[in-house]
Amino acid sequence: MTISLRNRRAGAAATATALALASLAALAGTASPASASGRVTTAGPATTATALAPEPAAAPKPDSRAASASPAPGDPAAPSALTLPRPTGPYATGRDTLFLTDHERTDPWVPAAGARRLLVSLHYPARPGSGGDPAPYMPEAEARLMLTQRGLDDPEWPGLVAATRTSSRTDARPAPGRFPLVLLSPGFGTPRATLTGLAEELASRGYVVATADHPYESTGTELPDGRVLTCAACDEVDAQPDEAGRRKVLAAVSAGRAADFSFLLDRLTGPRPAWRHARTIDARRVGMAGHSIGGNAAASTMAADRRVDAGVTMDGTFFDPVAARGLDGRPFLMLGTDPGHAPGAGDTSWDEGWARLDGFKRWLTVRDSGHFTFTDTPAIGEQLGIVDPDAPLSAARSTAITRAYVTAFFDRSLRGRPARLLDGPTPAHPEVLFQRP
Repeated sequence: MTISLRNRRAGAAATATALALASLAALAGTASPASASGRVTTAGPATTATALAPEPAAAPKPDSRAASASPAPGDPAAPSALTLPRPTGPYATGRDTLFLTDHERTDPWVPAAGARRLLVSLHYPARPGSGGDPAPYMPEAEARLMLTQRGLDDPEWPGLVAATRTSSRTDARPAPGRFPLVLLSPGFGTPRATLTGLAEELASRGYVVATADHPYESTGTELPDGRVLTCAACDEVDAQPDEAGRRKVLAAVSAGRAADFSFLLDRLTGPRPAWRHARTIDARRVGMAGHSIGGNAAASTMAADRRVDAGVTMDGTFFDPVAARGLDGRPFLMLGTDPGHAPGAGDTSWDEGWARLDGFKRWLTVRDSGHFTFTDTPAIGEQLGIVDPDAPLSAARSTAITRAYVTAFFDRSLRGRPARLLDGPTPAHPEVLFQRP
């Protein structure tokens, strides 16, 4: 994967899993800044559950495969504002942020930091016309670290990406009713904001969506006090002497996220919920999806926690294998690149995982897609003038496909609705291939 941008630094940041195999990096979606030491900026004890004002703004990540001509600063052709595609469902969307501390667990990557903490964005169906300003995308400090790691050093881009306009409102009143809950987990080395577009779409269609940042597993996670935690887990992967060692650490990342989400479910659906609008969640209907290692975490969480009823991986390698016993008949969707995640292709963990899945299941691959097709990257990268010759699928098609198939799967699995889209190929989405090994 090469970036040929005007400001690329020579040898910018080795990816955490690409030290020996470029294909492993593509499948894992991992990336580690050249100096990603989470031990430099650790945070002290935090409150158990704090509702926060939304974060300052921030950035998604252009794919590390991207190649383009980048507009020069001040160029009139450069975009003045970036926007995410508007959600298509009938509901307006609101967003809250929670800062949670699990006092039962020590942070696995930086034990000196104390208890494990999570930053969580909650998107939810809202009453039209309620709420304040549009929710910001991500802190600029996170945007800068993420872009720099990928060799995208244009000084104007962190601010542009940070100011990306979303469709959700702060302080919006929830729509009446109770809604299924979907948990979202981002790729390794990637901030949670990069799944905002999918979260907003699901919320607009009647889901509460909780997207978690896993500290020390991202290029940058800004805490409420302004301190930024960098990727200590990436350093741990980089320190391994071989592929087997790297895979072992990445398996621990996935299993650790399962513990994060079990804790989050406790705090959202337990007797003293941390979220002010927790009454809108129907705890009997819970799904989980993730990108890259976050998709592996969906399977890991289902294996560890029976409360999660359905799961989706978006181009994620199963470093932590699907449980040998299966998932107790619960449904699972594998949505990935083609040919990279086709049967018998480079990622054999999908062939092995498919054989173990024991409920309703679908294996879909998408022509002309790239590892970050299923995130906000195509929409934001396209507006910045970034193109990826290895993933020519347009932002519009990337967005439409991801939204359509993930929503159809959760509608079927959590709501019992017909989902003909999952029955086979359709002319509306000719890029999507149904694999039946």
